[in-house]
Amino acid sequence: MAWLKDVNDDISDPSYTNMLRVAFTNEFGRGKLQDLVALLSGRNFETKQFEDAIAEESFARLKSGVLNFINETHFKRLVMILRPAGFVHHDLIGGQNSVNFAYILYLRGRSEGMQAADIERMVRRWYVMSLLTGRYSGNPETSFDFDIRQIAARGVSAYTDSVVRAELSDSFWSTLLPQSMETSSSNSPYFRVFQAAQIKLHDKGFLSRDISVLDLILNRSDVHHIFPRHYLKSQGLNRGRYNQIANYAVAQSEINIAIGAKPPAEYFGDISKQVRGSPQKYGGITKVEELESNLREHCIPTAIFDGLAGDYDGFLEERRRLMAEKIKTYFATL
Repeated sequence: MAWLKDVNDDISDPSYTNMLRVAFTNEFGRGKLQDLVALLSGRNFETKQFEDAIAEESFARLKSGVLNFINETHFKRLVMILRPAGFVHHDLIGGQNSVNFAYILYLRGRSEGMQAADIERMVRRWYVMSLLTGRYSGNPETSFDFDIRQIAARGVSAYTDSVVRAELSDSFWSTLLPQSMETSSSNSPYFRVFQAAQIKLHDKGFLSRDISVLDLILNRSDVHHIFPRHYLKSQGLNRGRYNQIANYAVAQSEINIAIGAKPPAEYFGDISKQVRGSPQKYGGITKVEELESNLREHCIPTAIFDGLAGDYDGFLEERRRLMAEKIKTYFATL
C-alpha cells in the first residue's frame, strides 16, 4: 500500500495483521487465522490430509484477498463511508477490529452486487453498532468466524439488518446504553460515538457560538469537565468519579480555562446572566435561545440552573439518559 504514505487525512492505518484478517475472512469465509495457516499448508479439513493442490489454491485466493484489501479505491471508499458518520479523526476510531469487519462488509456487499448507497448505510450502521455493543472487543476471531458464516448462509444485507435490530432494541437505548456509559475512560467507545454524533449533527462546541465540535476535534480540542475536576477533587471525589464520561464536553481551551475550578452553580449562574445582558465571561453566546440550543446539543439538563448544579450524581444520571437519546437519534440518520 505504498500510496497510503502520501495520504495525510487517513483515519486508520492498517497493520499487517489487519490486512491478513480482512483478506482471509472475506475471501475464505472464515474468521480464525489458524485456519489460514492450515489452508496455506494444504490441509484438507475433511480428510485431515495435506494436499499440494489445496495449498496452491489457498495462496492464489489469499493473493486475491490481499489485492482487494490494498486496492486504493476500495480503501478510500471505506474511509469516505465512515467519515460522514462523524469519524473524521483517527482518535475517534475505536476498535480496529470493528473497522476490519466494516471493510469486510464493504467488500462482501460489492461482491453481492448491492447498490452503493445500501452498502454505505449497512457499513456505517454495523460499525457503530459493533462499537456500542463491544461486538469485537472480546475474542474477535470467534465473532468474525460466526458473523462471516452467517453472512454466507443468509446474505450480507439480511443478516446485518437482523443483527442490528436485535442488538439495538428499545431496551438497549433506554436502559443498557445509559448504564454502560457509567465509565471514566475518555477512550470509551460510547464517548467516541457521542462525539461522532455531535459532528454528524453539526453541533457547536460547549458554550461556543460559532466554533463547531468538528472544528475542535480536528484542532485538538479540550475535553472539559462540566463539573470541574478540581472542584470535585476538593469535594473528596476520586479520579474514577470525577472523570465520568457523562461529565465530559468538547470545548474551546479558552472557555475551559475561564471556567477553571469554579463550582457549576457559580459559572452556570454567570452564563445565565451573560445571555441576559451581563458582561461575557464564557464564549460568545449572548442570547437565551443560543444557550438553550447549545445545552441541548451537549445533552446538559436545563435543571443545571436549579438544584442539579449541586447534585453531581443526579446530573450524571440524567445526562447519560440524554446522551443515549442523542446517540439513538444519530443512529437513525446513518
